[in-house]
Amino acid sequence: MYLIVGLGNPEKKYAANRHNVGFQLADRLMAAHDFSTPRAKFNAVVSEGRIGNHKALIMRPQTFYNESGRAVAAAAKFYKIPVEKIIALHDELDLAPGKIKLKFGGGAAGNNGLKSITAHMGDGFLRVRIGIGHPGDKNKVTQYVLSDFSKAERTEWVDETLDALAAAMPILLESDRPQDEIGSRFLSDIAMRLGHSAPPKEKTRKISKPDNDQSASKKQLPPKTEQKEEGPLAHLLRGLFGADGNKKKED
Repeated sequence: MYLIVGLGNPEKKYAANRHNVGFQLADRLMAAHDFSTPRAKFNAVVSEGRIGNHKALIMRPQTFYNESGRAVAAAAKFYKIPVEKIIALHDELDLAPGKIKLKFGGGAAGNNGLKSITAHMGDGFLRVRIGIGHPGDKNKVTQYVLSDFSKAERTEWVDETLDALAAAMPILLESDRPQDEIGSRFLSDIAMRLGHSAPPKEKTRKISKPDNDQSASKKQLPPKTEQKEEGPLAHLLRGLFGADGNKKKED
């Protein structure tokens, strides 16, 4: 069995916050894969079901974000779930909005929810990092993450990205494959699902191809200079002085 943990804060006022995107993805997963009715257990709201060919427990800890590890440890102990089968879903300030990255093990990068899970379980779990962008000023971070996604964000990327993540999740549970291969396939699948919403490419001016008998390595000839037609006076002076302006010597 896998333990999939959405990180967030439990009170209703936080439900639509950027910091609760892990909870929001957990809810999408329950709906997309027809999980059981959520119930309260392990200081969390949990639901059981299958994702692909694997059993999974989806969890939304009710201990608040910074204490998520308490609920994770209780469920992992009860079901005997090893740390390598725990997947944490969380927001990531250092990624552009809608950017998705995976991290297998390692540090928490300042995320207190991940720190809590690490303190209780070790750091060998998988993280699904969901970019929410950065406000640009560290003094505004708390207000930013505890604010709701705007309607524009919901329309432009949040809803589609969460749906794509939920649909691609079975790939992450294929533990019989190398982690790098699983991660690459997972991210490629999401990119394919979101391809229609990718920003348009910048238009570039078309450059005509060179003739078949030319190559980029051939030396370019200087452009021909346009010669003006001579008038009668210019023709007479040329006869007297020559093309170089010096008077001709008589024979």
